[in-house]
Amino acid sequence: MDSQRARQIISSPDEVMVSYNGVSVWIDKVHEDDRTATVHLRQAMEERSEVAISELKEHRQ
Repeated sequence: MDSQRARQIISSPDEVMVSYNGVSVWIDKVHEDDRTATVHLRQAMEERSEVAISELKEHRQ
C-alpha cells in the first residue's frame, strides 16, 4: 500500500479491510514521513503499533 491510499482509507466513510502480517487492523494515522502509520488490531483498540505502510495490505470485498 502507499501513503496516499492509506490516507484515503482513513477518511473513507466505508469500511475498508486492511491487514498487517495477516492480521486485520484499523489505520489510525499516517505519519509525516509517509512511510509509517499507526494501526491497531480490529479486536483490541488499546494496542497500537507503528508499522511500515508498505507492509499494509488492502482486501477487496
